Amino acid sequence: MPMKMTFRWYGEGNDRIKLSDIKQIPGVDGIVWALHHKMPGEVWEESEIAEVKRQLDEYGFNMDVVESVNVHDDIKIGLPSRDKYIENYKTTIKNLSKFGVKVICYNFMPIFDWTRSDLFHPVGDGSTALFYEKNMIQEDYNAMARYILDFTEKYNMSFPGWEPERMAKLDELFKAYEGVDHETLWANLKYFLEAIMPTCRECDIKMAIHMDDPPWDIFSLPRLLVDEKSIDRFLRMVDDEYNCLTLCSGSLNANPENNVAEIIRKHCDRIAFAHVRNVKHFENGDFQEASHRDCDGDTGILEILKAYHDCGFEGYIRPDHGRHLWGETAGNVRPGYGLYDRALGIMYMLGVWDSLERYDG
Repeated sequence: MPMKMTFRWYGEGNDRIKLSDIKQIPGVDGIVWALHHKMPGEVWEESEIAEVKRQLDEYGFNMDVVESVNVHDDIKIGLPSRDKYIENYKTTIKNLSKFGVKVICYNFMPIFDWTRSDLFHPVGDGSTALFYEKNMIQEDYNAMARYILDFTEKYNMSFPGWEPERMAKLDELFKAYEGVDHETLWANLKYFLEAIMPTCRECDIKMAIHMDDPPWDIFSLPRLLVDEKSIDRFLRMVDDEYNCLTLCSGSLNANPENNVAEIIRKHCDRIAFAHVRNVKHFENGDFQEASHRDCDGDTGILEILKAYHDCGFEGYIRPDHGRHLWGETAGNVRPGYGLYDRALGIMYMLGVWDSLERYDG
């Protein structure tokens, strides 16, 4: 069987893209979804999941992959209250399994999820894209958070990992994480995974951790999933077939020293979900996200897709962040998640895959 193409959607009333739009993209079988109104640590109730299933069923999409079942900070910090939130997470896993979910994408990044300095940076052809200016991500975390939150408030958009309720307590969160270094965070991640693995096996749901984005420490907060060595450690640490990766080419390749294709060939059997994203680097350490076409960035999209094909990858895959095209601007599009460039990315990936099937398979 080939890879399973999916498309991320933020839900009715939370995404201007309609399921009827996505239905017209050839090759898309599944929607990567979430309950974006849920705070980390809350149980995802069966009735809420059932409503999303009803919406997806109308268009024939599966709901096999869920993204952003976020982990509560108390689990990452290692507080005594973590066991309560782990039990909630287990309940959510059980509830998701009743609706056919096979993969949960999550991350273990302290405080912040993905981090960018410009959400609509000019590319040069009239489109815009997410941009990371290294010198702007330094010490003033409140200034960066305010930039993101001002955008979400102005345009009434919620970002996973940037919940206003959490961001309002940034200083408290940073104080709570003061004693959490890399080794502490590794230990807390292991504790979490060992606690939920029996439930994952029972429910036949794979936990697929997303790479840290960007793959280096920011604001003195530790980042763990940043390179081949750390991925090796993660998979050895809890060596279970249900402890898997969401391998994000863009997150890893923000550091140009990471060879994503090599990591795929090494760990293909533990990649449950693939995010394909292209990144263009600048000499000063800045980076900008680009189209999925191989030559438009530095990620090596062709080699990445060939690695998946050579390994017989049958997991789930989706285009990741795209440019904003053809009238997509602040206010009418979610940054990085427009319709058009992700649709173009899907057609590019499927074209490469079809060629590999015909001429290399």
